[in-house]
Amino acid sequence: VQLQASGGGLVQAGVSLRLSCAASGRTFSGLIIGWFRQAPGKEREFVANIRWSSSSTYYADSVKGRFTISKDNAKNAVYLQMNSLKPEDTAVYYCAAAVPSPLLSQRVLAGSYDVWGQGTQVTVSS
Repeated sequence: VQLQASGGGLVQAGVSLRLSCAASGRTFSGLIIGWFRQAPGKEREFVANIRWSSSSTYYADSVKGRFTISKDNAKNAVYLQMNSLKPEDTAVYYCAAAVPSPLLSQRVLAGSYDVWGQGTQVTVSS
């Protein structure tokens, strides 16, 4: 599977943005899809993930209540709705795919994902 992330941009604090992750080559069926972000000079950090088969989701505490991960079966796409954006959300956002695990919380490390998209820049100005 190949992943393509899109939807980033330059926005002001407090507004919303929706990122998209589209798959080509195969469907997301059977996989866990995650969103990560990496700010300049920082390590890549987990944001949220979703189990394609059940739509179960898991979030990092830093985004819980503001971000929502969802999927569209027909479009074979995963979305990250980001509300109430803050300057500290500024980063390159990546989507990635991983083989299933019993718990979504077991898929919060970047190293547990096998396929990555190219990233999309989100910049939030204050």
